[in-house]
Amino acid sequence: MSTTDHTTPDQPGHPGNGLGPDEAARVDDVPASHPGSTGPPPAAPHPTPPGPGAVVEGEVVATDHTDDGDGERVESGETGARVRVDSPDAAEPGLLDRIRADRHRPVLPAWARSRAELVTTGRWVSAHYAHVAGYHALRTPKYATTLGLRAPVGATRAVTGATRWVFDFEGLPVRHAAVRREDAELYLRLSRQRDMRVRLRALLAIPALLAAVIVAVAGWHATPGWAHVLALAALAAVAGAFGAPADRRGVLDTAVVSTKAAKLTSEIVTRALLSLNIAQINQTVSKGGGVTFPAPIVRDGPGWRAEVDLPFGVTATDVLERRDKLASGLRRPLGCVWPEPAHAEHTGRLVLWVGDQDMSQAKPITWPLAKHGSADLFKPVTFGTDPRNRPVDVQLMFNNVLIGAMPRFGKTFAMRVLLLAAALDPSAELRCFEFKGTGDLEAAEKVAHHYASGVDDDTLASCVASLEEVHTDLARRARVIQGLPKTVCPENKVTPQLAARADLRLHPLVVYIDECQELFSHKTHGARAGELCEAIIKRGPALGVVLVLATQRPDKDSLPTAVSANVGIRLCLRVMGQVENDMVLGTSAYRNGIRATTFTARDKGIGYLVGVADDPQIVRSCFIDRPTADRIGDRARGLRDAAGTLTGHAAGLDTRTATTGGPGSDTLLSDILAVVPADEERVWSENVVARLAAHRPETYAGWKAEQLAAALRPHGVRTGQVWGLPDGGGRQANRRGIDRAHVTAAHTDSNRTGGGG
Repeated sequence: MSTTDHTTPDQPGHPGNGLGPDEAARVDDVPASHPGSTGPPPAAPHPTPPGPGAVVEGEVVATDHTDDGDGERVESGETGARVRVDSPDAAEPGLLDRIRADRHRPVLPAWARSRAELVTTGRWVSAHYAHVAGYHALRTPKYATTLGLRAPVGATRAVTGATRWVFDFEGLPVRHAAVRREDAELYLRLSRQRDMRVRLRALLAIPALLAAVIVAVAGWHATPGWAHVLALAALAAVAGAFGAPADRRGVLDTAVVSTKAAKLTSEIVTRALLSLNIAQINQTVSKGGGVTFPAPIVRDGPGWRAEVDLPFGVTATDVLERRDKLASGLRRPLGCVWPEPAHAEHTGRLVLWVGDQDMSQAKPITWPLAKHGSADLFKPVTFGTDPRNRPVDVQLMFNNVLIGAMPRFGKTFAMRVLLLAAALDPSAELRCFEFKGTGDLEAAEKVAHHYASGVDDDTLASCVASLEEVHTDLARRARVIQGLPKTVCPENKVTPQLAARADLRLHPLVVYIDECQELFSHKTHGARAGELCEAIIKRGPALGVVLVLATQRPDKDSLPTAVSANVGIRLCLRVMGQVENDMVLGTSAYRNGIRATTFTARDKGIGYLVGVADDPQIVRSCFIDRPTADRIGDRARGLRDAAGTLTGHAAGLDTRTATTGGPGSDTLLSDILAVVPADEERVWSENVVARLAAHRPETYAGWKAEQLAAALRPHGVRTGQVWGLPDGGGRQANRRGIDRAHVTAAHTDSNRTGGGG
C-alpha cells in the first residue's frame, strides 16, 4: 500500500524538494526570522486537528503502513513522518533478564528431594529386589534339576566342539568339494593347511588338558568333601548352560512381568493431537508447522512429560475437553493420560503427562502415619499421591477444606485421612458430625470432644449447638490474641508456641461435617448453620479453628455460596456437571480446564485438589479402611491419654447435654463453686463429684474423678495432687484434686468473654 503524502512541493519534506525526512524536520524547526533562512517563510498550514500519524506529545498515531522492502512494517501519517514499527534498534531483553526468566531444572529428582518420598522409594526398591530374590530362591531346586538334566547334553557338546576344533572339522566340507571337482591342486593346498592347523591346535589342547587334569586331581585331594560337591555342582551348572535348547537359553523363570509402555515421542504426540479433529491444529500441521515443543520430552516419575505449544488460537482447555480422544490417539488407557494447562505460561501451552500404568490401577502408597507416629497440624501431613505416585501434603492449620463428589467415589475416605491426621495431634480438639448415619467416621468417637452420627433432628441440633460454641469461642480467642504483647504474637494469629500454652486455650480446633447438605438444607437449622459456618470459615483460620466440609450434592441450596466461596482448600472428585464442578472448585474452574467431570467410574478416590499448591493438582487420596482407621483411633486415644487432652464425648461426657447448657458449658464451673465453699482452697476430685451428684443427680450421677478432670480441661483447669480429707471423715492423704481459685478464675474469664469453649 502506498503512503499518503500531504506536503506540497515548496514545503520541506516533499520528495520534489530534495530534502529527506530528517532534513525536513530540521527545516520545520527553523523560525521564520532565523538569519540563515532564505526566501519567504512557508505558508502556515490550515489549523486541523492532529490526525493519525501526526507527532503529538511524542506519540505517533498511524493510519497507513507499507513495507520498506526489508520485511519491516512502516507506518506513515498526515505529516509524512515514517516510523518503523518493528524497529531493528528496539531493545531486547538483556542477558540478566533472560537468565532470570529461565526455568531451572531441579538438580535432584523429586524422589530424592523429599525425605518421605526418598524413604518410600527406598522401600519400594528394597521390596522389589526382595521379591525377585525370594522368587528365585524358592525355585532353586527346579533350576538345579533343569541344569542337571541338561548337563550330559552340554558335556557332549563341549567334547564334540573341542574335537571338531582340534581336527579342523569346519574345513571338511571345502575339502570334499575340491575332491568332487577333482581339483588336485586345491585339495593339496587345503590338506597342507589342515595339517598345520591340527598340529598347532593339538600342541595347545593336549598340554591344556593335562594341566587341567593335574589341577583337578591335586585339588580333589587337597580340598574337603564339601568343596568337591561345590566343584561338581559348578561343573554341572556350566555343562547345563551349554546344554540349553536353542529356543531357551536361560534357566531362570520371570519373577516380574514387564509392563513397559512405549516411549513418548513428538511424532506420537502430534499424531494424537491431530486425532482430536481441532481445525486449527489440522490446518496448521498440514502446512508444515503448528505444534512445537519448547522443552525436551523427559522421563518424569513412572511416565513421560511433554510440554507442547499448540497452534495460535488453540488453548490447553480445548485439548482437556477431548481427553478421551487424546488417550485414543496415544493408544494408552484413559487413566494414564493427564493433560493440564501450564498456568505460569500462555493459555496455548499444554503439559502432557502419560503414565506407564493407569492411575486407578497403580498400587497406592501406605499412609505414613498408619502404623506409628503422631501429627502436628501446624505442619503438612501426607494426604495422597499425584499421578506420578509422589506424596501430596496438606496443611490443615490456617485453612478450611471442602470436599465434593458423587456418591461412592471416595469423598468420605478422603475426609477420613484428614480426620485421623487431626486425631493424631494430641493438642487438637475434634468435633465430628456424620450425617449419613452409617458410622463411616466412627474412629473419631474415641478422641472427639463432640461426636454424632445420624440424620435425625437431635443430631442436627447438636451440630448447630456445637457450632454456636465454636462461634462463641472465636470471640474469646480473638480477645486473648488481642491482649497478648506484640513480642509474643506479632502477626495476631495462633502460632505453635501459643497453641502449646494451656492457659491461653488456643489449641487447634477442627470441626468435621460429613454430608453437610443435610445440615444446610434443613428447614429449621439450615440458615443458622450457614451463618455460623461462614463466620468460622472467615475468622477461624487465624484463630486456630478449622472447618472441614464434605458433600455429595454441591449446589446452591445444599452448599451456601458464602460458605463455598471462602474455603481455601478444595477437593473435587467425580461430578457430573459444570455447576457442581464450579461449586466445589470455584467459579470458572470448568472454563479454565479444571474439570472433575472427566473422571470415569474407575477413578475412585481421584480428584482435583485446589489451594495446596500454586496450580490445581490431580490427587488420589490415601486409602484407609475402617479396621485400619479403628487401630489409628486407638493409637490417637493413647496419645491423648498420655498428654491429658481427652475431653467431652471421648472422656465420657454427654455432649448433647453439654451443648444445650449442661456441664459442658460454664454451668459446670458454677456448680463446682456452689458445692465447694470459698474457705476450702483445695479439694479432692472424688469429693467434688460426690457433691455434684448430690447437688444435681440428673446430670452428675455416676461421674468419676477422671470425668471431672476431662470436663475441666477445656476451661483451662487442671487437676493435681491435693492434700486433703475425705468428706465422710478419715485420714488425710495426697490425691488428685482441684484448686478452687483456678475454677473461680476460669468462671470469671468465661463470663467476661461470653462463655463457650
